[in-house]
Amino acid sequence: VNIIGKDDVETDVAVDCTRLRPNEEYLSHKEMDALTRDTVVFARAKPEDKLEIVKSLQRQGFVTAMTGDGVNDAPALNQADIGVAMGIQGTEVAKGASDMILTDDNFTSIVAAVEKGRAIYAGIQKFVAFIMSVHIAEVIQIAFCIIVGMPVMRTPLQIL
Repeated sequence: VNIIGKDDVETDVAVDCTRLRPNEEYLSHKEMDALTRDTVVFARAKPEDKLEIVKSLQRQGFVTAMTGDGVNDAPALNQADIGVAMGIQGTEVAKGASDMILTDDNFTSIVAAVEKGRAIYAGIQKFVAFIMSVHIAEVIQIAFCIIVGMPVMRTPLQIL
């Protein structure tokens, strides 16, 4: 989990985002990836810093989620694998760039949404497995009839 903050809060674990761009130019991909791999909290992030951090994490194969509420967060929200905008305080631009909107601006809602999404996905998988198992039997039966040369046992209407 990497936390990107725009506040002036400095902690022992936070990395100031000016380290990403020491000479006003961003580090090389290799250096940027090494820095983002080991960093948990980024402080004083500009909008373009957030975007570069998301891109770096994606290059490393991580699934990225970005939360934001302002126009400046929109590029990173759009680039992330899942962008999460704040529903109450968020701007329309941030909401439009995101994949999910927290209607109550509460981060614990993300956990509930993920749990519900996993349950829905599991249900879809079970449904598809059932449908495929039913239809594969019909396909085998029709193929067998065609190969052997006997009349097809089911009409198209019976299959539907």
